[in-house]
Amino acid sequence: MPWYFALAEQDHEIQDPTSAEKIRHLGRLLRLGPDTRVLDVACGKAGPALVLAEAFGCSIVGLERAPEFVAAGRERIAAAGLEDRIEIVECDASAYPLEPESWDAALCLGASFVFDDLEGTLDALVPAVKRGGFVAVGEPYWREWPLPREVEDEGWVPLKETVARVESAGLALVGLVAASDDDWDRYESLHWRALEEWLDANPRDPDAFQIRERHQQARDAYLGFERELLGWAIFVGRKPSSAG
Repeated sequence: MPWYFALAEQDHEIQDPTSAEKIRHLGRLLRLGPDTRVLDVACGKAGPALVLAEAFGCSIVGLERAPEFVAAGRERIAAAGLEDRIEIVECDASAYPLEPESWDAALCLGASFVFDDLEGTLDALVPAVKRGGFVAVGEPYWREWPLPREVEDEGWVPLKETVARVESAGLALVGLVAASDDDWDRYESLHWRALEEWLDANPRDPDAFQIRERHQQARDAYLGFERELLGWAIFVGRKPSSAG
């Protein structure tokens, strides 16, 4: 079966429900500049990295395990003339050596599954950033709680509890960059169009039935309850400058 998200996200510039404008806002919250080093976990096709490197001149190392996204990201970086600022390492980010206090900022946008969950992501990234540095995690949260009986929680929690998990990792919350309905609709609509076009062009592909089924389930979930109940935001935490 062709890797589902390689098909579904072929038209995405940024592979999260956010925008280039909001990523630039994130860069300002992170106090990025030409002397800052940024780690981008599960960087995908380098969408946020391209925005940040161009806007702030920072140096970024992206970690990505999907070869399709690595190839696309490197092509985009070359086209933008940013090879001197952005490097993509093809690897499983969970196995990448994270030296203590070696990054000014660490990002994991929409990919906390790399370290199993939000807590695991914070456990991995907080020690890797310098004192006074930042960790930014893009994470879903429930807008309503308790959930309707027919909706499973998927391990996510409401906004207040998500913030509490960030703070319990030793970070001070200094920013929240939330997805709007328009951000969500744009993100999901690009999935739908790409998959419908692929299915139309490949009706006899042996994987077409499975792709159609997964596509329809995801679309029905979004329209049925996720658009109303599920939020997404980038939570920005600052590591204290001193141990005390």
